[in-house]
Amino acid sequence: MKRVRAQFWIEAKNYMFILLGSAIVAIGFNTLLLPNQIAAGGVSGISTIMQSFGFEAAYVQWGLNIPLFIAGFYLLGGTFGIKTLVGSIFLPLLVFLTRDIAPVTHEALLAAIFGGVVIGIGIGLVFLGNGSTGGTALAAKIINKYTGLTLGTCLAMMDGLIVLAAMTVFGIEEGLYAVIGVFISSKTIDVVQAGFSHSKMAMIITEHEDEVRQAVFDQIDRGVTKISAVGGYTDHDRPILMCVVGQTQFTKLKQVVRAIDASAFVIVMDAKEVLGEGFKRA
Repeated sequence: MKRVRAQFWIEAKNYMFILLGSAIVAIGFNTLLLPNQIAAGGVSGISTIMQSFGFEAAYVQWGLNIPLFIAGFYLLGGTFGIKTLVGSIFLPLLVFLTRDIAPVTHEALLAAIFGGVVIGIGIGLVFLGNGSTGGTALAAKIINKYTGLTLGTCLAMMDGLIVLAAMTVFGIEEGLYAVIGVFISSKTIDVVQAGFSHSKMAMIITEHEDEVRQAVFDQIDRGVTKISAVGGYTDHDRPILMCVVGQTQFTKLKQVVRAIDASAFVIVMDAKEVLGEGFKRA
């Protein structure tokens, strides 16, 4: 019973992300991108181009989303298909309902920058709900599943073709603004998905691994993983201590290691996302 209830709340949260993200995308589209003829990729970019020929943007989005929804249903599973259906219908509906909202700005550069941020936040929230707004966002999810590329990169690749079409219709300058919008939205999606990197992973090679390990436990309150390794030159055992710390703890870690072993070899890398105790929940 508890498992069923937990699953229900997970699904409810997913649908909340999808609906909220769709609303953000629709508002950003109608107040920033569409009034300034910035076709920043996706089905929304196609609808921006088509509206210049007299077609209603919302109707274009509904029409294009149907075949891609069918593809998503078969390639990504029935559950994803239902969520995609919700996003595919709800987003164009909100685009239609908010079409009379006054533009935030008529400055194309500002519209491209902030439009990219708003659209990226919206699509990122939809992806967090394991859904899609349909269109090229769904195509990006399919490519992500079968290639391992990030969702932002997948969107940027497809949206580039749409931007080229926008350059042909609206002119090169408007197309360049669209490139800015696509780039910013793709990076924003990745930030929403994985968050900002606030953690560092340190690989420590020292002759005093026991002292360093205990100091990390006592002074930084972080765990340490001991990895077996062999020195390439000496052919002697040289254990590696792996430790993940928060950004604010990194300086303290360096000081602790230096105080125990000034000749320790330390390799530091950004940890893109850390799940588990003491960090973000999975």
